[in-house]
Amino acid sequence: MAENAKGRKVWLDGKIVDYNEAKVPILTHSLQYGSGIFEGIRAYPTKRGAAIFRLQEHVRRFQYTAKIYSMRLGYSDKELSDAIVATVKASGLDACYIRPFAFYNDDKIGISTTGKRVSVYIAAVPFGAYFGAAKERGIKCKISSWRRINSDILPVQAKSSGNYINSIMANNEARASGFEEAILLSRNGSVAEGPGENIFIVKEGELLTPDVGSDILLGITRNSLITIAEKLGISVVQREIHHEELYTADEVFFAGTAAEITPIVNIDGMGIGDGKPGRLTMMLAKKYDSIVHGNERAYAGWLTYVR
Repeated sequence: MAENAKGRKVWLDGKIVDYNEAKVPILTHSLQYGSGIFEGIRAYPTKRGAAIFRLQEHVRRFQYTAKIYSMRLGYSDKELSDAIVATVKASGLDACYIRPFAFYNDDKIGISTTGKRVSVYIAAVPFGAYFGAAKERGIKCKISSWRRINSDILPVQAKSSGNYINSIMANNEARASGFEEAILLSRNGSVAEGPGENIFIVKEGELLTPDVGSDILLGITRNSLITIAEKLGISVVQREIHHEELYTADEVFFAGTAAEITPIVNIDGMGIGDGKPGRLTMMLAKKYDSIVHGNERAYAGWLTYVR
């Protein structure tokens, strides 16, 4: 057992168990064929204790993904939400990343999922800034030679394990080339998203982000930022974004549960704006940080407190 897993608790098929007791067969279908589905959720420390950000929306997307893949989870939204809260509470963590995961707990060879048992686990682990110290200064990105998958190939609106092989390839390529992250284009060459993040650009005070037709995952952080920006009076446009618009943007940033709001200051070796995190990016990042830490009464409904 990994040292950092000592004493960790997870939820598996209805019970809180020790991490080292949560075992599955090595030939589990979802390990062989990438047939698992998952969510990524964060909890943050607040004055009232740990608070989970937009729990209901994440659980709803988890259920949608299961439906797309004809996977019967066997749990209601409330049961899953309660299980997530219980897992965070059992972990004793105020700040953590929460991973609900559903998989075919079957060790037979063969791709068919008919009649296979579905298991669900939930884990909560300590988690800081996804890009580490680079988040503060902004990151460098590479336009990937790999295109973002589209709904002719796999359902892009589902968070399934198999979809992320596409992301892994793009991220590996970017890091091998000296960049910190990739940006994927859609099949028609327009901007899609990062390997695990949605993308926004700022141009002349306007906030732009790829629309649903750009093969993006409809991120919950993305939705949150659109709502926040509009309430601040910032014009938000969802549309197809051409590749070259990245280079001429005033600001570019990623948004996602893990990445939160991460400025992008260089793409393909070209500085974005003045090569530093932009004013609007940092204003939105500060507002988002205040919201997730329970300091904004207007957004209190986005937090589920762990008691």
